[in-house]
Formats: sequence, structure tokens, C-alpha cells
Amino acid sequence: MQTLTAGQQAPDFTLPDQHNKAVSLRNLLQQSKVLVYFYPKAMTPGCTVQACGLRDNQASLAELGVQVVGISTDAPARLAKFAERDQLNFTLLGDEDHQVAEQFGVWGTKKFMGKVYDGLHRLSFLINQDGTIDHVFDKFKTKDHHQVVLDYLQHRKQQ
Repeated sequence: MQTLTAGQQAPDFTLPDQHNKAVSLRNLLQQSKVLVYFYPKAMTPGCTVQACGLRDNQASLAELGVQVVGISTDAPARLAKFAERDQLNFTLLGDEDHQVAEQFGVWGTKKFMGKVYDGLHRLSFLINQDGTIDHVFDKFKTKDHHQVVLDYLQHRKQQ
């Protein structure tokens, strides 16, 4: 697994959202910076906590010029249920064949309860409007993810 790093160009992609509409990174970046966060599975406990933290801090992120996009390998129908159930106020994208995850280097070997399998690693990428990766968030707990991102953005704003 070769994860992209800060300074590298983010691969452009187009994926279906929770409404089964095609969404491309290129179009999102025309509006603002984008926080692309990869999460393993919609409607699981950890992923729900992470998504709700981002939902509840959406206004603060927007004030700092960032829109949020969550990517998992779930189908759009499952993403729609997740967004509706938890009243998520940002875009969820389905990468069912994990091609985008592979391009970002977040698809690879995982271990859970003695099992070894390939899956999606929980990482986030802050992408500048020119398409370069500003920062990779790889050390956080699901319940603190939004705060780690906000702290980074606020620190950058003060510089």
C-alpha cells in the first residue's frame, strides 16, 4: 500500500454519490478545498461516529473554506440510507471496485480479530484547489477526526 503524501497531486476521479449522481473531484475543487475522507463501511459504529462529528462541524469547516466528501466501497443505495439515517450534510461517494482507494493508496491488507483481508484504511486527505494534497490525516480516533482536521485548519489560518 503506497499512500499518497502531502505535496503530491491527487488523482482526479468521478464516483456516484448517495443520489447516484456522478461527482468529480475536479468539479468540487472549483468551489473550495476538499477533505476527502475514506472510511471502511457505512452505518457501522466507528464510521457513524466519524461521520456525525463531521456533520456537526460542517459549518466550521465551511467557514475555513473546506467541503467534506466521504468515500467508502458501499453502493449508492447504502450511502443514501446512511445519509438519511444520520442526517449527513455532505457528499458520500461509492467506490465499489475500490479503484479510487487504490489510487490514493488506502486499499490494502488489514487485520481484525485474527483475520487478514484486503480493505479500506481510514485516512483523510485535505486537497487544495489546485489538486495538490495539503495534508494527510492518518493519526486520529473516529470520535476526534473532525477536531484534528479543524485544529490543523485553524493553525494553518493563523500562519
